[in-house]
Amino acid sequence: MEIRIQGVSKHYFSEGKTIKALDDVTLTIPANQIFTLLGPSGCGKTTLLRCIVGLESPDSGEISIGDEVVWSKDKGIYVPTEERGLGMVFQTYAIWPHMNVFDNVAYPLQTRNVPRDVIRRKVEKTLHFVQLEGFEKRPATKLSGGQQQRVALARALVAEPKVILFDEPLSNLDAKLREETRKELRTFLTELSITAVYVTHDRIEALALSDSIAVMRAGRIIEIGSPQKIYFDADHRFVADFIGRANLIPAKVVQQTENATVVESPLGVITCQKRDLAVGATVTLCLRPEFIRVAPGSGEEGANVVQGKVETLVFIGEAFEMEIRAGGELLLAKVDADTRTQVGDTLHFTLDPAHCLLVAV
Repeated sequence: MEIRIQGVSKHYFSEGKTIKALDDVTLTIPANQIFTLLGPSGCGKTTLLRCIVGLESPDSGEISIGDEVVWSKDKGIYVPTEERGLGMVFQTYAIWPHMNVFDNVAYPLQTRNVPRDVIRRKVEKTLHFVQLEGFEKRPATKLSGGQQQRVALARALVAEPKVILFDEPLSNLDAKLREETRKELRTFLTELSITAVYVTHDRIEALALSDSIAVMRAGRIIEIGSPQKIYFDADHRFVADFIGRANLIPAKVVQQTENATVVESPLGVITCQKRDLAVGATVTLCLRPEFIRVAPGSGEEGANVVQGKVETLVFIGEAFEMEIRAGGELLLAKVDADTRTQVGDTLHFTLDPAHCLLVAV
């Protein structure tokens, strides 16, 4: 079910100051997709989620879920949270510690006076879906973190909501369990073909889970796109930097060819992927560490060959992270774990034009 947000603003007052949590947000969340709101702490993503679910009331704007307007300042419409047909999974899971797994999952149906036989059938079906069959009588507090997360998911799904919302649900798990649960969650949501709105500040979660990502900053939507678009072809410096590790180099456009944009930078003249920019425009050259390739020998002839000196080399298991001083800039690169390069070496490296991204300053 599609969600439409039009001109939504929300302000808070603290210590005599007005804080814009949401600043005229307009956004359409497509039906049956996993849509992620990504951004740093305080950017407004959780406030927007709470406005959608009805736990916060905006100061202005309109919110629709499907064909129904659930909030409108101008029209005086407010549909209560429990009537919006939504499921929600919180950061803390909000598991009832005095209930077993069955009763935790059944709770949303029990509050609606659903017949007992229907409750049992729906709970058993949902627990089977999240792979918790046989855990019905287990105390909720005796489960692992990953299992508790699945109980919270089952409780959100059991009433068959039109939309399910997630507020950083994996942030309390350790790194390995977070990775495993992320894969499970992606599989569950894809099989359900349900509209899911997911809030996180973790770029890996956003890239791994999402069909679409909206990057937020200071209460505004900065950019929307697929994970691949946001990572490889961002339009804004903030987005390129936030979504992944990046070397950001000042540059100026000096030439436009049929297939490329050429810039002058501290690294020299660099051929980049094509951008519609005027000659003379000031831009930022974004280089991902994994696309900086060490050239054999004394380098290669051609475009984008740069010389630099290795200043640091750190082993991280599957690779080395290397800092290279080139043209007065300190570049982070990632190289194969079997590299024989040493700190102090002078080497040549190449920059693939397809991965030389130009973004707004």
